[in-house]
Amino acid sequence: MTIKQEKNTLEELQKAEKHYSDSKFWDKLKKFGKKAGSSVVYAVLLLYYTLQKPEVPAKTKAIIIGALGYFILPLDLIPDLAAGVGYTDDLGALGLALLQVAMYIDDDIKSQAKEKLTEWFGPSVDTAAIDEKIK
Repeated sequence: MTIKQEKNTLEELQKAEKHYSDSKFWDKLKKFGKKAGSSVVYAVLLLYYTLQKPEVPAKTKAIIIGALGYFILPLDLIPDLAAGVGYTDDLGALGLALLQVAMYIDDDIKSQAKEKLTEWFGPSVDTAAIDEKIK
């Protein structure tokens, strides 16, 4: 991702903040989680559980809320209902947010996210690709 693309994505996240709420988050995740796929869901859960940590600074929480708001937003760069690619831009925005907040993602957060992921997708879900990026 170029610096210009990263800046544009961060601006989109700021605009999306207003779309975030806990109830909208869980509604979208329950309704579209399987369609979005385990990678998107894992990224979303990591951000959500990081948001719950009281020691995470407000600026970092704003990035998380923007990314989750973008995920919730029904109309984004690539409509979520587009077969096969609808969550590609969501994953890009979520990935950027994950990189911005990675220092706050600890083993407990990963464990919580993986537990919920296993509930929805079964025990054979592979989270290695995302885990490698946020080391």
